This record gives sequence, C-alpha cells and structure tokens, in this order.
Amino acid sequence: MGPVLILYYSRHGATASLARAIALGVEATGATARLRTVPPLVTIEENNAPPVEPESGPPYVTLQDLKECSALALGSPTRFGNMAAALKHFLDSTSSLWLDGALINKPACVFTSSSSMHGGQESTLLSMMLPLLHHGMVICGLPYSEPALHSTTEGGTPYGPTHVALSQHSNQLTQTEKQLCIAQGKRLATLAASLNQGNVV
Repeated sequence: MGPVLILYYSRHGATASLARAIALGVEATGATARLRTVPPLVTIEENNAPPVEPESGPPYVTLQDLKECSALALGSPTRFGNMAAALKHFLDSTSSLWLDGALINKPACVFTSSSSMHGGQESTLLSMMLPLLHHGMVICGLPYSEPALHSTTEGGTPYGPTHVALSQHSNQLTQTEKQLCIAQGKRLATLAASLNQGNVV
C-alpha cells in the first residue's frame, strides 16, 4: 500500500497542527503518512519560477505524490467559507491526473481551521470535497460513532476534523480536536487498506 498523503496549506500553523495529528492516526494503523504542503501564491507570482522548497517543515507537493498515494487528507484554513487560494491553485493543476483517472477510488478526507466558531468551517470542508469528487475519490468523513463529535464545544464536524483558534489565534489543538484528528487518520488509513485489498468496510 502506498503512503497516505496529508496535503495542506497553513498560514499561521493551525492547519499544520491538524495535519500532524491526522498523521498520528494514520501511523497508528501501521500505514505511512506523507506530509506535504503547497507554496503561497505570492512566491509563484513574484518569482514567476518554481518556488524554493521551504527551509523547515514538509516539502512542497508534486503530482507524483498524488499518483503514489493510497489515500489523501486535504487541509486548508477557511477563506470566506472556502479553501485558501494557494491550495485551490494546486488542485487546478491536477488535470493530467484527472485525465488518467489516477485518483479514482482512492479514499480522501478534508480538514480545516478558522479563527472563530462560525468562521465557515463546514462550507470550507464541503468546498474541498468538490474537486476530490471530480477526481473520483471516495469521501471519508467522521461518523457519530466517535463520542467526541457528540460532546465537542470546540472544533470537529462529521465532514472532517477542524480547529477553532478563537481570538487568541492559538495553533494548539484541544484534546477533543486532536482526538477527532487521530480518529480521522485511523479511519482514512483503514479504508485505504481495505480498498487496496479489494474489500469494502
């Protein structure tokens, strides 16, 4: 089975924290998590050249990362109820994979962060699902069998894990948010393994 690709854009670190917690869940199943990010659009527009790899953290994603993955977790901060432009810009470059059907039947999940409780988290998650559905991916949400979904007063939705930074702009996940991220990572990797073996869970 190929790695589970955890692809995200993070401006202030909150979405990156979600990505790392999802990776914990993926790796708890014995699967390999591959963390990748996308360059900010400013870098692309100013240089008009391929961006230089970041000095720290995950490298920038390539189309090959998507081809090789067995599953995808896609994350972005909310931008007016939608995904960040940098992530959308990368997804717009994946037409060759769509033409080849490279992502068909691979499971995928989505995650997001916002600075307020009603900052457009659910619409952002839904908007990120749209290109994945066009690629033929299998959307993997968070079922209400996860007890934390019933009790959360922080982040966390059935559409995917979330983080609420509130006014402190905190990048640190609450225990509930981290628990839901780990559960999502486990579910995504388990589904990927099952599909890889030709089984349905």
